[in-house]
Amino acid sequence: MSSSFFIKGSKKPQMAKIGKKTVISKRKGDGDTAGKVKGKKQNSKYNEEISSDSETESPVVAKKRQAKEEHDYDETPQEKKLRLAKLYLNQLKEQEEEKVEDESFETDLIAGRLQEEVLEQKGKLQRLIAKDLLPPDASEIRLLRGHKLPITCLVISPDDKCIFSSAKDCSIIKWHIESGKKLRVIPGGRKGTEDRHVGHTAQVLCMSISSDGKYLATGDMNKLIMIWEAETCNHLYKFTGHKGAVSGLSFRRGTHDLYSASHDRSIKVWNVDENAYVETLFGHQDAITALDSLSRERCVTAGGRDRTVRVWKIAEESQLVFHGHEGSIDCIQLINEEHMITGADDGSVCLWSVNKKKPLSTVKQAHGCHGDAGLEQPHWVAAVAALQNTDVVASGSSNSQVQVWKCGPNYRGLEPLFSIPVVGFVNSLKFSHTGHFLVAGVGQEHRLGRWWRQKEARNGICIIPLKRKTPNQDEAPTAE
Repeated sequence: MSSSFFIKGSKKPQMAKIGKKTVISKRKGDGDTAGKVKGKKQNSKYNEEISSDSETESPVVAKKRQAKEEHDYDETPQEKKLRLAKLYLNQLKEQEEEKVEDESFETDLIAGRLQEEVLEQKGKLQRLIAKDLLPPDASEIRLLRGHKLPITCLVISPDDKCIFSSAKDCSIIKWHIESGKKLRVIPGGRKGTEDRHVGHTAQVLCMSISSDGKYLATGDMNKLIMIWEAETCNHLYKFTGHKGAVSGLSFRRGTHDLYSASHDRSIKVWNVDENAYVETLFGHQDAITALDSLSRERCVTAGGRDRTVRVWKIAEESQLVFHGHEGSIDCIQLINEEHMITGADDGSVCLWSVNKKKPLSTVKQAHGCHGDAGLEQPHWVAAVAALQNTDVVASGSSNSQVQVWKCGPNYRGLEPLFSIPVVGFVNSLKFSHTGHFLVAGVGQEHRLGRWWRQKEARNGICIIPLKRKTPNQDEAPTAE
């Protein structure tokens, strides 16, 4: 059997003739070491060739070995090091390029910011955002109620989280804007209880909050200025010295210097940190009705029936006088350091530059007229507001609407943007510092008197969201 096996497996035909002898000789030569080694080599060779396992595994093993050999052949350790080094260098290059791009982007941002700050200091900054504003839906306007009588004044905290408001009931309320809840209430007192009541006992006409949110100042008809800690609403100081109702208050931005205006026709300067009076300025010929200031050492005032607007340079103790309205100027607001907006009881809204004695633009009958045919009278403009360093301003009256205006290029011109329905007398208006909402203090009566009464109105604070167009909305008309 074994001989026939080897004969079939043999490739040499000569082996068939001497097959038996060959096998016998091999068996006889078992003691020969060389023969054993030779026989083993032959058997292993033949076994390797005829194994079924070897036949199935050999292609896979061959491929793996081939791949390994090719890999070893293609990349030596030195070449691998070189490849990894190049990869590392490419990564570093990409990182550096990204860093350069980020740095250039940051540089552009910083340059833009510095340019804006320079323009802001010069009073020439005008961010053009009016084109992006959308009129709010009436359902989105929130009303905060807490005062029993008409709202007379309000301010928004620098972080846009709280509102401070006051009314003819002499009370002061601190509101949380997001929740609409009252955080603090300083109740008003009755007349004659000034000695024992901590708070106002006469109608509050004006208020102001410092730019760091530390102090709140309020002024009333009883000639008093009160200073409060804004966070806790604890009473700190009481300033006396005015001989008439305190009608205007404003902290100079970045400081705790306080400017006050009064019906006694004077402007007073106070230092709240020192709890001290600084100086008094005179010039108006009638009761001062409103005051405002920004970061410069100056303030602007509305002179009521003397029909003048004045810019007071505190350090120089000088003033600039502006004429333009035909009636009593009741409200004033700075847009930036060199431009301002005013409203009067002749129904007009005026836009001013501190470099021009006359208004840059005047809109007469800004809120329409009322009364019988032939006896029409314009609606008094009782409040104005400006979104600082932008081209957006607003005005309020008794025609149940807040009017939002767009200032023209370089503040030369006023165009109506849209109106917001608000029932009642709009006695106070303030934009949030971010420009995301507008707050209106509303009442059944005008803040300075009781000439008319709107019974359908509700005394409260209206929070009006200001939505802006998205990029998709801007592109939509072009796509059409």
